[in-house]
Amino acid sequence: MPVKGIRTVTAARNGVGAFILQCKRLDFHYCNYGGSSRGMLQFLTQTLPNFAAENPQIEVRVAPRPGKHPVIKGYYINGREKAICTRNLEPSEILKKAMILKDASGEKLKRTKKPVTSMNESVRGIWSPYHGDLRSV
Repeated sequence: MPVKGIRTVTAARNGVGAFILQCKRLDFHYCNYGGSSRGMLQFLTQTLPNFAAENPQIEVRVAPRPGKHPVIKGYYINGREKAICTRNLEPSEILKKAMILKDASGEKLKRTKKPVTSMNESVRGIWSPYHGDLRSV
């Protein structure tokens, strides 16, 4: 009996069935001589190997940048990139910044005008003190 492959391919919906992390690469830049890179150098030698082992789906690059402050850059699936300066930070704080970049979606930050958005408008309409019967005090 011959083996048949699946004829239809399911549509990819992030979070349903499988989760695809939006961050694809993290670049760590540092300076060997600058004092602002002291925490980054400790992070690279002590914490980064464990971070990279826990997150094998993220490509980790380490590159020197002489004469510049240390920076972490995150590259995302949608083509955007975000950078966070880690000047004079401790290794634990740098780990928090790396986690922020790892968990981000890569989208621009959007200002929300209303805390709740809905596809359907309210049946009652918008309340206003200027509508309805006026009562004098």
